[in-house]
Amino acid sequence: MEVALVGIGKIAVDQHVPAIAASPDWDLAATVSRHGSVDGVPAYTDLATMLEAHPEIRVVSLSLPPMPRFDYARMAIEAGRHVMLEKPPGATLSECHALEELARAQRVSLYATWHSRQADKVPAAKAWLADKTLRSLRIDWREDVRHWHPGQDWVFEAGGLGVFDPGINALSILTEILPVPVHVTGAELKFPANRDTPIAVECGFHHPGGAEVTMALDWLEPGDPVWTIEAVTDQGTLTLENGGGKLTIDGQEDESLPGLAGEYPRLYDQMARLVATGGIDMDLAPMRHVADAFTLGRRVTVEAFDW
Repeated sequence: MEVALVGIGKIAVDQHVPAIAASPDWDLAATVSRHGSVDGVPAYTDLATMLEAHPEIRVVSLSLPPMPRFDYARMAIEAGRHVMLEKPPGATLSECHALEELARAQRVSLYATWHSRQADKVPAAKAWLADKTLRSLRIDWREDVRHWHPGQDWVFEAGGLGVFDPGINALSILTEILPVPVHVTGAELKFPANRDTPIAVECGFHHPGGAEVTMALDWLEPGDPVWTIEAVTDQGTLTLENGGGKLTIDGQEDESLPGLAGEYPRLYDQMARLVATGGIDMDLAPMRHVADAFTLGRRVTVEAFDW
């Protein structure tokens, strides 16, 4: 199938373009971006123009910041195209619900992707936790925003999510591996004095079995990032590290290998399946946790942040 990629920024260049190029299911047929392009691929600066010029392109993959994504997705869906959404799938839950309703009305596929769910060891962690009694779980997600989003002010503007931009990756894993749902009960959000979104967060969750579930996010971590989830159960301790890329159980590393290599190749494989079956996958559980944290969170003002 031919796919158009909208938004040619760092994540598109590093992940989407190589995944499409390596896939037997997809051909990159066009790009839409005000600033970027891909060698040898027809490039447009306007989505409407691209849609009109290429009625044969059935699928549009959106790799844009969350704030403008709704208008682009709506335009593509109304044009009868299947749509793939980079995480988070929208700026608000209401936007995402509206897109799903529109996709069902237009009878096209819609996929809210969560790339961290496709990390190598997430399926194994989910399988191991399925029959265990959880005692506690701790998310520790710390990285340097200056390295991962250099100069990208949109992440600190309203709608940009702040430290929840990486933190939602942890929440996408959490909502995938736990056999029962949890929900936020309280949070502390640290906002730089000159910014609209938080730079650090502490959250607590209710677990129906009484387990203690907590999360710490920090966007000012020096050195190597820490992307870890530790789950203590009645039958041992599971630790996911490297954003789901490494799994140890009671200190013993799981060395099993997934069938298809890479998070984004797996996302595009799933999108091909959804298009083939007319399916929709709009799981919004990670976004609900973020919205609840903003609703319940106590705001603390901290030192101003500058690049």
